[in-house]
Amino acid sequence: MKLTIIGTGYVGLVTGACFAEVGHQVTCVDNDATKVKTLQAGGIPIYEPGLEDLVKNNVAARRLTFTTSTAEGVANSDVIFIAVPTPPLADGGVDLSFIEKVARDIAAAMTSYKIVVDKSTVPVKTGDKVAETIKRYCKARVEFDVVSNPEFLREGFAVEDLMHPDRIVVGVRSQRPVAAMKEVYAPFKAPIIVTDINSAELIKHASNSFLALKISYINAISVICEATGANVQEVANGMGMDDRIGRRFLNASLGFGGSCFPKDLSAFIQIAQQVGYDFGLLKEVQRINSAQMERFVKKNHRNPLGA
Repeated sequence: MKLTIIGTGYVGLVTGACFAEVGHQVTCVDNDATKVKTLQAGGIPIYEPGLEDLVKNNVAARRLTFTTSTAEGVANSDVIFIAVPTPPLADGGVDLSFIEKVARDIAAAMTSYKIVVDKSTVPVKTGDKVAETIKRYCKARVEFDVVSNPEFLREGFAVEDLMHPDRIVVGVRSQRPVAAMKEVYAPFKAPIIVTDINSAELIKHASNSFLALKISYINAISVICEATGANVQEVANGMGMDDRIGRRFLNASLGFGGSCFPKDLSAFIQIAQQVGYDFGLLKEVQRINSAQMERFVKKNHRNPLGA
């Protein structure tokens, strides 16, 4: 299939390279001309195991191309993935200005039916807003569908996660784009979950928030272990052997950081607040995470270098 990825950041570049690797014809769009030139030469601006070879090989095979022109990307594809940043706002919400800008650009370039896919992590109801924007700015008045297809990539394992996913979530407003989305993902041989678009958008935030909860839970247990002389690793191993719980994300540590968990947790709390629910459980997850870091600093201040 002919696919376009708008945004060549972490998610967009990995997605584009992996789609090309399984045989799709992929055009990646970015407004940074310097980055595009680097990518056209087979270089990559980020490090992710296995990614550089995928980019080089698929550029050489002409399955993967890069451009600064959104109009070119829209013209050359049937399915357009939006993979631009969604940075946090000061109140914990999500800045959707990049999504809005891309939706306008896609609308201006559309002359025939397209499937527009939100790959970026976005709050629930964003699909409706993208659809409204495209409808408003599409002068050609052609039909289109907006789809939610959240990513579940881990830094350091992104290529592996995309090439061998445990599930693929596709949120739709109608059945028209379902067959095309199944064709896109057929080479990955993973279960495809088709939901309404709001549910798909919530799955991403709910998943990351739950994983953050597991990390904060075992970090809270580590405080009790330290106070009682128990070994938190042995406690985690014992818990993790229960298949209802599982061992992953039960490693006591300084807490969670990175680019996703803090941002997505704050966003989900804000989303809940907007619909009238005080998500106190997730607020406590945030508090435990901050306290864990503070405990480490205080403990090392009292006992530098383990002396």
